[in-house]
Amino acid sequence: MQIQIESPVEQGYLEVKAGFNESLFKKLSPPFPPVKLLRFDGSRKGDLVTLELNFIFFKQKWTSEITEDSTTPLEFFFVDKGVELPFFLKKWKHKHRIISSGIGSIIRDEIEYEAPFRLLTYALYPALWLQFAFRKPIYKKIFKRPGAH
Repeated sequence: MQIQIESPVEQGYLEVKAGFNESLFKKLSPPFPPVKLLRFDGSRKGDLVTLELNFIFFKQKWTSEITEDSTTPLEFFFVDKGVELPFFLKKWKHKHRIISSGIGSIIRDEIEYEAPFRLLTYALYPALWLQFAFRKPIYKKIFKRPGAH
């Protein structure tokens, strides 16, 4: 299953790239499930990110490895692939793209995922879509032009 969400922002793609750090990652965490960041190496090939998802009665660990990253004259991207996933996911690939749009840039989340069985893959779609739609206003606020209100 695939999800794609675009978030236009006011800053240039290299400024946005510089802002993709541990602080931003923490701000992007949704209200539920609460997420504890256990490890954050960065967004370069070989880096690892490990989270702990707290579902009240149980916790799940999620580790992703950055498998590729690239900066071109018009775009920066990196790809994280799940290497240790919560029980409800069998596959996870998330391409984070920051694309120059002239005056600003577009942050595009391209997610491919699969649950252990097909019905769950479809059932997860609305929740996962909401988790990433939740990021849009955060991106807009953080990556506005300096001096803009």
